[in-house]
Amino acid sequence: MASHKDYLDYILDALSLLDEITYRSMMGEYILYYRGKVFGGIYDDRFLVKETPSSKTMIHSIKKECPYAGAKEMILIEEIDNKEFLKELIENMYEELPFPKKRK
Repeated sequence: MASHKDYLDYILDALSLLDEITYRSMMGEYILYYRGKVFGGIYDDRFLVKETPSSKTMIHSIKKECPYAGAKEMILIEEIDNKEFLKELIENMYEELPFPKKRK
């Protein structure tokens, strides 16, 4: 099942305290970037973020889900309406994330 554009808009609004949030549509889902680094995505209308030391520390009740068959599990974000928490989470994760690999 593909994610809905309305859900993407809802998540982008929740992340509105952050500058430089971008996304890319990929096979009906959305990959989310902060300042050029992938931090998560929207899969089947679920907001998932990568597991990093910060995300494991800041999210008290971690629920992991697989974004799609064969993918590495990610952390489901349920505190979507807490914009301050999301801002702090993504900012803290940023330093722990790699930049995307350059395409040849």
